[in-house]
Amino acid sequence: MTRIPKHLAIIMDGNGRWAQERGLPRIAGHYEGVKRAEEIVYSCQELGVEFLTLYTFSTENWKRPTTEVKALFELFESYLSKRTAELRKKGIRLRFIGRKDRIPRSTLRVMREAEEQTKDCNSLTVILAVDYGGRDEIVRAINKLLKSGLESITEEEFSKFLDLANTPDPDLLIRTAGEERISNFLLWHIAYTEFYFSQVYWPDFTKEELMKAIEDYSCRKRRFGAVL
Repeated sequence: MTRIPKHLAIIMDGNGRWAQERGLPRIAGHYEGVKRAEEIVYSCQELGVEFLTLYTFSTENWKRPTTEVKALFELFESYLSKRTAELRKKGIRLRFIGRKDRIPRSTLRVMREAEEQTKDCNSLTVILAVDYGGRDEIVRAINKLLKSGLESITEEEFSKFLDLANTPDPDLLIRTAGEERISNFLLWHIAYTEFYFSQVYWPDFTKEELMKAIEDYSCRKRRFGAVL
């Protein structure tokens, strides 16, 4: 039987290379990547995934050319403005994790409106990691902890200070485009997550490719350090 992950995380890699191989500007790959992300969101909803976390923009992505970064936020803002109502109708909740102090104000406003409009949806929660880095999340959590006045803490209590508080850890992490590294994504949360690396660029990662990953995941025995 196919075992559906409760929480699926995806590093959407390969947009730029997809475009360059076709003689297109890199931003064209990002446009295609957004279309693919929407398709995968709806596929996850159909399959019964409860949480889907997408690595949208990392803390390291600020190193990219200014024109590309600007275009990425414009694309992100435009998509949310146009599609939030449709996502709400389908029962999909939007959440955002990561830093908020460096994101353009107009984009941040649209993000907050999207969260507010979909807060009561309960079919699928889509978590978009924007200006997110795993180390940065842990440091921000520690700073919150220091302000709380606590002198000692358990793992469970520390998790409450993280961006993904009250969210189960990912069962499966998919990375596309043939890269096999974590890239500072959900470092605390993936201690026992299963990994699946696809050779396919993100714009070509169809529902069929998603099912390949889930079927591979279904064949694995998750021991969590125990002997079964």
